[in-house]
Amino acid sequence: MDKSKNDEIRDAVRKNYGKIAASGNAGCGCSPSSCCGTPSKVNSADVSLGLGYSSEDVDAVPEGANMGLGCGNPQAIASLQPGETVLDLGSGGGFDSFLAARAVGDNGQVIGVDMTPEMITTSRRNAEKAGFRNVDFRLGELENLPVADGIVDVIISNCVINLSPEKQRVFSEAFRVLKSGGRLAISDVVATAEMPEPIKKDMAMYTGCVSGASFIPELESMLRQAGFQNIHIKPKDESKTFIRDWAPGSKIEDYIVSATIEAVKPQA
Repeated sequence: MDKSKNDEIRDAVRKNYGKIAASGNAGCGCSPSSCCGTPSKVNSADVSLGLGYSSEDVDAVPEGANMGLGCGNPQAIASLQPGETVLDLGSGGGFDSFLAARAVGDNGQVIGVDMTPEMITTSRRNAEKAGFRNVDFRLGELENLPVADGIVDVIISNCVINLSPEKQRVFSEAFRVLKSGGRLAISDVVATAEMPEPIKKDMAMYTGCVSGASFIPELESMLRQAGFQNIHIKPKDESKTFIRDWAPGSKIEDYIVSATIEAVKPQA
């Protein structure tokens, strides 16, 4: 993919999620009731419960942090410990970052990175409003993380890496910022079948977390090339239930599913 096409994709993603942050609309996918369709309200709490979060999780974050975005619950596989430093890729309104901040405690730190200025404004406002002092939201691209080398214990992300047109760079950057022995704990969509050309070329489908999905062997190869070991990618067939609602009638559930992606940076 050439540079101009990459820039076009980033610009479309940034504009789309900027509108979500500005409007407060919830949801993911490409239906009229979701993030890349006609503005409309979706119950973000119900969406998150359907993704595997608990009622306690939903109630624990500041109002406005949970936008109902995502395709899983990275907290469930991250095994966060008090005192750890966590990096949240594509932190949005801060939902996962705030949950991580509670898990790592006052002696830990959470860094949220998002390339959408409106999302960073929203998440910083949420942090200030709720008194979170161990969370730092930074504007930046996943392919060029504004994070120093080797300072992160755990990287989490929720349905964001599929949006990058340069996923190899994202994984290489993730590897760079992790400490020796650091781990990756991600929820994302993966491709299960070759998509029809109209879906591949539909920018709304790309920004809606559909046509940017990679096949599992491709993701495994990119992770290995970045340097990761102990790679485990587990598709969740039950996710087709909510993915179907992202673009009703398009049968996208025949081409993508949600998956957990785990990997480890080897000990030096």
